[in-house]
Amino acid sequence: MRILIANDDGYLAPGLAALVQACQGLGHIDVIAPEQNASGTSNALSLHRPLSVYEAASPAQKGFRYVNGTPSDSVHIALTGLLPERPDLVLSGINQGANMGDDTLYSGTVAAAMEGYLFGVPSIAFSQAEKGWTHLDAAARTARRVVESILPLLAQDGAVTPWLLNVNIPNRPDADRLPWSTTRLGRRHASSPVIAQTNPRGEPIYWIGPAGDAREAGEGTDFHAVAQGRVSITPLQVDLTDHAMLSTWHQRWPRVEGA
Repeated sequence: MRILIANDDGYLAPGLAALVQACQGLGHIDVIAPEQNASGTSNALSLHRPLSVYEAASPAQKGFRYVNGTPSDSVHIALTGLLPERPDLVLSGINQGANMGDDTLYSGTVAAAMEGYLFGVPSIAFSQAEKGWTHLDAAARTARRVVESILPLLAQDGAVTPWLLNVNIPNRPDADRLPWSTTRLGRRHASSPVIAQTNPRGEPIYWIGPAGDAREAGEGTDFHAVAQGRVSITPLQVDLTDHAMLSTWHQRWPRVEGA
């Protein structure tokens, strides 16, 4: 068993160290993560500059490697040339803060796992529901339980059909004993307006406003599960096609000349 672990909070983040420690003994672990905090970078790849990979110097990150790029860069480089063998599983996290609903479109944590999924490797993104790293040890134990639960799938003979799971864990000391719910993504209200300021030169600058509150948070959603004190596990896919609207658009353009 070979496991690749990445994140979006950077290679020095406590959540990454906790996830690596939690997975000890499950197989060979490679850690390749961004050099800096790359939250909100989504699936961005650095296509217009070269990337470098470094070995972490601190004993606390012994064996970690970091990339001066995005979470997707880290996993992409690992899978396309850096690792001598293809991993059996890609893990990302543990993120500081939730990645639920619309957050998944912007999340670097989810993007790192999605990069593994796009290359045909089963992948899991882990996040704590609130910022601050409170009860991180319990979240790490939860992550190990989730990984252990899917090991039989990876051990089956033949090619493994890739899948992508998004896991959100309440910040509680008993997180590893909470029930799990298989959920769908909720939705948020639109983000708050930008925060306009002026830099020292008198020029306008803008900060992206906070994320909107939950809008669709009923039973069955990730928001609802976490609010009820459960671990939310959401299976994700990449297909963005609006299949329900395909026939409508076909009727609008039944034949396009020259196509």
